[in-house]
Amino acid sequence: MRFLHTADWHIGKKLQGYDLLEEQKQVISDILNVAKEEQVDAIIIAGDLYDRSVPATEAVELFNQLMIDWNLEEKFPIFAISGNHDSSIRLSTGTPWFSQSDFFLRTQFAEAFQPITFGDTQFFLLPYFEPIAARLYFEDDEIRTIQQAMTLVVEKMQTLFEPNKKQVLVSHFFVTGSSKSDSETKIEVGGLDAVSGDLLKDFDYVALGHLHNQAALHQENARYSGSPLKFSLSEINQKKGVWIVDLNDRLQLTFRELTPLHDIQELQANFKELLSPAFYQTVNRENYTQIYLTDRTIIPNMMNQLRKIYPRILGVERVNGRLDTITTKQSVEMKDPKSMATTFFKEITDEPLTDHQEKWLTETLQELMEME
Repeated sequence: MRFLHTADWHIGKKLQGYDLLEEQKQVISDILNVAKEEQVDAIIIAGDLYDRSVPATEAVELFNQLMIDWNLEEKFPIFAISGNHDSSIRLSTGTPWFSQSDFFLRTQFAEAFQPITFGDTQFFLLPYFEPIAARLYFEDDEIRTIQQAMTLVVEKMQTLFEPNKKQVLVSHFFVTGSSKSDSETKIEVGGLDAVSGDLLKDFDYVALGHLHNQAALHQENARYSGSPLKFSLSEINQKKGVWIVDLNDRLQLTFRELTPLHDIQELQANFKELLSPAFYQTVNRENYTQIYLTDRTIIPNMMNQLRKIYPRILGVERVNGRLDTITTKQSVEMKDPKSMATTFFKEITDEPLTDHQEKWLTETLQELMEME
């Protein structure tokens, strides 16, 4: 059995107000090309198909067309689940007849215990759920966390294992030892949102969704596919792509990297440099761009001038020539507010306050004291 593992499409998501629909259409079409090149037997989508529980019309139209391309025209069997961003009720519309074309989309907790046998493999499709769903299903009021629920879930799934088959779990949650990015919505119940990786050891492969970094978890039999696009600055150095999974005598994993229509980049320079052809011709101006501006002076009409050259600006921050972070720990003495502000300014800019700046600081602090 060879299949492709992807997740966290978040169709309809915006990046700092920019519509990503065109990027999503391109990169998901590229995933289909990878599936054809690798001649996979099936495709797994591990949740968060949409970015919102009530997606925009354009997002729904794109997803529908993608499934027509993947499943009806190219004849790829698809195993998919709902994630925490999806509406399980809305997404379930049509699922009773989807399976007639080998499109297995599961959105309800109880469906996880109806394994789908495909070739020599059993697929257990466990959509995102909250502990109350497990409490009701198992009739156990003691279930309060995802970890407690997953213990019972895995135990029941094991009773359904066929000894001559391989078992694949598709799910959407946070596994202990994984690392998160800024763009993921936190899943947490009572402060305990993690599932122990040890619970998953009896599956031949666990195809996970929710975390956007494909390198977030290094467990022998489990992987996050990560999102196919970068959704925040914290993901700027992450590789984006899909896993090709071979279930032979031993598990073999190959990561296929994807190239976005527009990447994310960071630029640090002064305003004059940013407007200079000698500078901007060395970078991709069409990328989504975070700018760290080293100027200290006020620049009239700054954003309009920058957008003429960099049309996809994510933000502009003043760094006063210091983007690097201070790693040495220093003891912090208790000081009055003016001394603390003066020291902070000196550490950031390497310069003391001017007479005018010191006057403004004194007046502002005085006003704050009077207000209190």
